[in-house]
Amino acid sequence: MELKTFKTLEEQVQILRSKNMVINDEHYAKEVLLRENYFFLHGYRYPFLKSKDDRFYINGTTFEELYSLFLFDRTVRNLIFKNVLIIENNVKSIFSYQLSKKYGYKEKDYLNPKNFTNDHDKKRRVKDVLEKMKRQIRINSLHHNATAHYANSYGYIPLWVLVKVLSFGIVCELYTILKKEDKIEIADIFNTTPEDLSNYLIILSNYRNLCAHEDIVYENKTERYIEDNIYHEELNIPKMDAEYIYGKNDLFAVIIIFKVLLTDDSFRLMLKEIEYEIEKLDGRIDSIPIEKILDRMGFPTNYMDIIDL
Repeated sequence: MELKTFKTLEEQVQILRSKNMVINDEHYAKEVLLRENYFFLHGYRYPFLKSKDDRFYINGTTFEELYSLFLFDRTVRNLIFKNVLIIENNVKSIFSYQLSKKYGYKEKDYLNPKNFTNDHDKKRRVKDVLEKMKRQIRINSLHHNATAHYANSYGYIPLWVLVKVLSFGIVCELYTILKKEDKIEIADIFNTTPEDLSNYLIILSNYRNLCAHEDIVYENKTERYIEDNIYHEELNIPKMDAEYIYGKNDLFAVIIIFKVLLTDDSFRLMLKEIEYEIEKLDGRIDSIPIEKILDRMGFPTNYMDIIDL
């Protein structure tokens, strides 16, 4: 294996040229490489390679095209992140309302283990999740303005205040330990099933972390798959070996999750923004068709039809 060593900007440009990339403006390329990092930018090369096992770019591939895909992914990542945060806030609000209404709003009430599943296999998980929540109370009673205010002024921290400082991951775990009837009541608000909602929240939590660390999003594949649903069917997504080829563990699966969990207006706005970015990218790449990017995103060509379903 070849040892990876430091390369100057000049050497980085030469490496790209040696792989059949067209660099029209060397000064511009060096500026971009300095700001964005060769390693990160190089991660967007795959659609432009002659084959998946090839190290060379398709004839005519320009540095500007590679950078355009990089910028496209950054914008889409920001859109995904923004809407995950909207859903996170909605979920936290609904959780705190439903559980406070039923079990009370003081820690001794809503953190009572009797409020959660009595499934023997989940006893350890119940204990762990409640400990994580208590730890956040201890930490934020000292450092977070709202929680410190309630702790000092009233001697307790309501759940609707606590959820603000809980990570999305902990909130996802919280849902898994609820009683069956509480899971159903919350899932009904989103017009979905408890099983699907739990899966959706975990997938979105993973995407939240992906976005926060600026990883590649447009062609990301998750370990978790979403179940077949009406959107796969209505969009006539093709199948291979009886399995839908799009919208299962790709970015379009996230779009389907957004369709379920966002309001209609928020979903329409988000998807139209993505459509605009796709059209803009299409105008900036010539060496490959935009359908190649859509395929890597898991987007069917009629993806916009999901708005009206």
